[in-house]
Amino acid sequence: MIAGSILVGAAEDSAAETFFAVDPSTGQTIEPPFGTADASHVDRACALADAAFASFSETTLEARAAFLDAIADGIAAIGDDLIERAMAESGLPRVRLEGERGRTMGQLRMFAAFVRAGDWLRATIDPAMPDRAPLPRPDIRRRHVALGPVAVFGASNFPLAFSVAGGDTASAFAAGCPVVVKGHPAHPGTGELVARAIQAAVKSCGLHEGVFSYLPGPSSALGAALVADTRIKAAGFTGSRGGGLALMQIAAARAEPIPVYAEMSSINPVILFPAALQNRADALGEAFAQSLTMGAGQFCTNPGLLIALDGPDLDRFAAAAGAALSAIAPATMLTPGIHKSFEAGVEALERHAATQLVARGAEGPGGCAARGALFITDAAGFLADAALGHEVFGSSSVIVRCRDIEEIAALIEGLEGQLTATLQIDADDEPLAARLLPLIERKVGRILANGWPTGVEVCHAMVHGGPYPATSDGRSTSVGTLAIERFLRPVSYQNLPESLLPAALKPANPWGIVRRVDGALVTGQ
Repeated sequence: MIAGSILVGAAEDSAAETFFAVDPSTGQTIEPPFGTADASHVDRACALADAAFASFSETTLEARAAFLDAIADGIAAIGDDLIERAMAESGLPRVRLEGERGRTMGQLRMFAAFVRAGDWLRATIDPAMPDRAPLPRPDIRRRHVALGPVAVFGASNFPLAFSVAGGDTASAFAAGCPVVVKGHPAHPGTGELVARAIQAAVKSCGLHEGVFSYLPGPSSALGAALVADTRIKAAGFTGSRGGGLALMQIAAARAEPIPVYAEMSSINPVILFPAALQNRADALGEAFAQSLTMGAGQFCTNPGLLIALDGPDLDRFAAAAGAALSAIAPATMLTPGIHKSFEAGVEALERHAATQLVARGAEGPGGCAARGALFITDAAGFLADAALGHEVFGSSSVIVRCRDIEEIAALIEGLEGQLTATLQIDADDEPLAARLLPLIERKVGRILANGWPTGVEVCHAMVHGGPYPATSDGRSTSVGTLAIERFLRPVSYQNLPESLLPAALKPANPWGIVRRVDGALVTGQ
C-alpha cells in the first residue's frame, strides 16, 4: 500500500505540505501526494531511535540476524508492485530493477549470516597475569559496540539497493544501530513500500518501534535537521559532492561532531596499456561504449576517464568506441534535474578549448533521454584544467592521449581520489602495470583488470569506497560486510566481574564466536 505517509516508528503521519513523484519518461506526476516530513518528524523519529538504542544494540546475534532476514522476506512479499512502481518513478527497465531487488535482499541476508558468525565483534581477551613482573597485568577484554542511531539518505540512482533498505541501512542494523531514513524524493512510492516492509519486520520481531523511521521529503533542510540532531551518531549518504560536503559541514559544526560516510564523486579511470590496445583496440572500444551507457551512465563507477599512450592503436580504440556509441539509443535519466546537469556538463566539455568531440549517442525522443558523449584531449590540456577531471554524472567520458609512460604517471598522480581504477592489460603489459600500481593504489578503493568498473559485487572482500572526494572517509566501504565497521566503535573492559561482562566476552563464550585470547584466535571457546 502506498498512502503518501510519513512513518515515525510504528505510527503513520501526514503533513500539510506535499510533493509528488514524477515519471521521468513523460514528465507527468504520479499519485498519491506524499507528505513532506519536517523538523517535528525529525525530532520524534530521533527520540524514538534514541529510546530504542539500548535494547536493539544488545539483541542476541540470532535475534538481529532474524530481523535482517525478515526485512528481506518482506521485500520479496511486495512482489511485482515494487518493480512496477520503481519503473514508473525512475525510468529504469524491469530487468535492471529485478536484479537490484535481488541484490537488496541478498545483501540483507549476507549481513544476517555475517551477524550470526559474530567475528565482526572482534572479541579480544587478554587474561590477567597477577604474577607478571615487574607489574601484574589486569584482565582486559574488548569488543565492538554500536555507535548509536544512524541517519541514512536514499540515493537517486539505486531506488532499492542504495536506498531505504540498502547497504547503509543493512550494515547499520547489523551493527545494532536504529536507523532514520530520509527517503529520496525521486522515488517516494518505492521508498514507502520498502519502508512498510521494514516497519512490519520490526513489529514481527518484537523490537522497539524506534528501530526504524522513514521521513520522505524534497527539501535539503530535512536532511540538515536530521544530521544536526544530537541523537544521531553517524550518517550514510550517496549523492553529489555538494550534498555530501554540506552534510559533512553540518556534522563537523555540531557540539559533538559525528562521522558522515558520504560517497560523492568519481570518474573511475581506465588505463589502456600498450599491448592490450595493440591486440584488442576494436573490441575494447565497443565494450567501453556499452559500459559507459549502461543505465544511462548513472552509476557511481561509470568509466569517465580513459588514459593511454598516443598512437595508431589509440586511434583505433577511439574510432571503435565512437562508432559503437553513435549507434546506442539514449536512455531515460532518473530525474529532470539529473538530466539538466548532465547536458550542462556535456555542453561545457564541448565548449572547452582543450577537448574535441569524438561522438555522441544516437538521437532520441528528447525529454529526460540523454545521449552519450565521448571526448578526447591530451595530458597537457587535462592537467592544465582541474574541471576536466570533474564528474559529469551520466554517460560522458574523456580520452586522454599521453606521450609516454612518465606522462601517464603524472596524470595518475594528479587525479583526485576515485572509487575504482581499471587496467586493460595483456601479459606483455604486466611489468609496466607493476610500475604504475603503487601510484594507482594511493588513488582508489578498487583496482580491476580486464573488465569494466560498472557493476559492484556484494561480497565480503569488496571495497566500494576510496580516497576523498570519492568518499568522505577512504578507510570505509558502503558495499560488503566491511561496511558494518562504519557504525561500530571499540570498548575495553578491565577487571569487570563476570556478571557484568557482555555475552561476547564472558569466559564460557555463550555465543560460540571466534575470539582472540591472549593473542591467539580461538574458535567457539
